[in-house]
Amino acid sequence: MSALSSRQRRLRRGVKSRKRQALLGVARVVAHLTGKHTYAQLVASDYRVLASASTVEPELRESLGGKFSNIAAAQRVGMRLAEKAVPLGVEKLAFDRGGRKYHGRIKALAEAARTGGMKF
Repeated sequence: MSALSSRQRRLRRGVKSRKRQALLGVARVVAHLTGKHTYAQLVASDYRVLASASTVEPELRESLGGKFSNIAAAQRVGMRLAEKAVPLGVEKLAFDRGGRKYHGRIKALAEAARTGGMKF
């Protein structure tokens, strides 16, 4: 039996993946989920935030109609981030899912960003 809680295991996985991404030296798409909202940022290799999107933005809040933590909301956030990021011309990206499994809202956000023109 593991002495670590599920949250501690997730955070440990996230640290491992960020170390690998730092070695690559590429920009990354960071996904953050809460019980109420979905957030995504495009972070350069020197830790500057180049673009961000979330369900807190007024444009997305109006179009989602009060449901901010579901797959449809994650897809909208992914598309919105791609709209902001593609003109910046960032070629190579890594997807930082924060130690979470690639399913549900994380998967919806990533696939929508790819559909919008981002490549990672």
